Amino acid sequence: MNTLDWSIVAFYLVGMVGLAVWLGRTQRTGSDYFLGGNRIGNWPIAISIMATQCSTNSLLGAPAFVIAVGGLLWLQYELAVPLAMIGVMMFLLPFFRSQNVVSVYEYLGRRFGPGSRMVLSLLFQFLRAFSTGVTVYGISLVIQQLVGLPFWASVLLIGVVAMIYEFLGGIRADIYSDVIQMIILYVGIVVCLIYAVHLTGGWSEILTAFPKEKMRTLDFRSMGFTGANPFAFWPMLFGGFFLYLSYYGCDQTQVQRGLSTRDVDGANMSLFLNGMLRFPLTLTYCLIGVAIGAYIIKHPAFLEHLIDPSTNTVNYNLAVPSFCLHVLPHGMIGLIMVAMFAAAMSSLDSTLNSLSALTIRDVVERFRSAGPLNEREMIRWGRLITVGWGILCMTFSFFVGNISTSIIETINKIGSLVNGPILATFLLATLTRRANDPGVMAGIIAGFIANLMTWLLLPGVSWLWWNVSGCLITFSVGYGASFLFRSPPVPNLEALVYQADAAKQFNYRRNWRVYLWILAGYFFFLILVLKGIEWILKVM
Repeated sequence: MNTLDWSIVAFYLVGMVGLAVWLGRTQRTGSDYFLGGNRIGNWPIAISIMATQCSTNSLLGAPAFVIAVGGLLWLQYELAVPLAMIGVMMFLLPFFRSQNVVSVYEYLGRRFGPGSRMVLSLLFQFLRAFSTGVTVYGISLVIQQLVGLPFWASVLLIGVVAMIYEFLGGIRADIYSDVIQMIILYVGIVVCLIYAVHLTGGWSEILTAFPKEKMRTLDFRSMGFTGANPFAFWPMLFGGFFLYLSYYGCDQTQVQRGLSTRDVDGANMSLFLNGMLRFPLTLTYCLIGVAIGAYIIKHPAFLEHLIDPSTNTVNYNLAVPSFCLHVLPHGMIGLIMVAMFAAAMSSLDSTLNSLSALTIRDVVERFRSAGPLNEREMIRWGRLITVGWGILCMTFSFFVGNISTSIIETINKIGSLVNGPILATFLLATLTRRANDPGVMAGIIAGFIANLMTWLLLPGVSWLWWNVSGCLITFSVGYGASFLFRSPPVPNLEALVYQADAAKQFNYRRNWRVYLWILAGYFFFLILVLKGIEWILKVM
């Protein structure tokens, strides 16, 4: 990188901090800091949801998966997104938004009691911090590759920048900066793709060089139980469906954005837009993997740039940044590095804000003898706790590098341990009247232990199935065990569980059945798209 590249990066970083200062200047209440005062529009929230999920893990990990693991089979994962949006829009997010909560686990406290609320909140906080360490790890590799800094110095650099940014801005800065970051990110990956295609000799050369077995977009040959093909169609569809239900419907980093909308209709619309827009972004990620993978085959000496000095082995998570650094002209290198920072920041700022919100609402206020925090204390505590979580996330980043050959697989494997139990808990809350706090606690423990034992004792079972098994076991045990315990009546139960007339229950102003059918049709359309991509790649 030269002076021009560094100037572009510096301008971006200073601009984002300045934006955070400007947007955070009107913060007066805890609602302003954590929910943007419920004044944020549907489109910014939808784009922010995409930016938060499609972070550095995707920008580095998806191409690495395409090159070194399963090729274009990763696209099967996207089929579950529109289906999951249907479930979240029907059975999860409307309850949280209509209850006007800050922490999604506040809803569990009202529905069940303090036990499940505290257990799931603490479990989520720890695992989200750990998985965020993967994000810090990924971008720190890029910085290390850029300037030769020691890994610990790279971690410190990105972590401190993220903490300052979040400390100043709150969730309004998170969301509106995510919109800018998403634009920069997509422009960056399109530029990278154009150069990769050009320098490899065009798509005909790419398709000739790239392994044919990695051109498959749909694979029905395995169920993912024997280790032969953990990324076949069925485990990716069903596992992805349960994973995305949990992620978009129960994950505080995502739900908190939906809680920042003006009303329930706004929350559902942000999910609908995300369900329609996610596939084109992921397709672009994967095409970069194909193009760079073909470039590596035609220029094998390039692999020397992917050597991780800490392990002396090839690390394909470095494929995109290394390609940009050694092939693209200056100026373009700066743009791509800004895209890397944008991807990392869009994930980090939202995570730190969400973890801070959970710690205050579910831990500090619960055990504080003086009672709930006032508005000024809420902001002060929120900022201090943000710094604490930032330090912990940086610490975790030193221990995640060898979990998997792909960052994106690492992040999903960590989450799949608990996605199913967490999802089942919320489904027990919204879909049943009999489930209670002690029974749900028993279900959570059973589901988590079952997933952990599957990981340790049945390595041939794809981690994608953990999302399904964890949910089904937790739901069954939780519901059954609830009959063994007595629980006090739940106040206002009718507003906390699903009713047949959802339009009346949530005061919808839109006919959401039409949107749900559109998402269902989009699922079948995407299957045709994947078949079409596979056919085109075969005949070219």
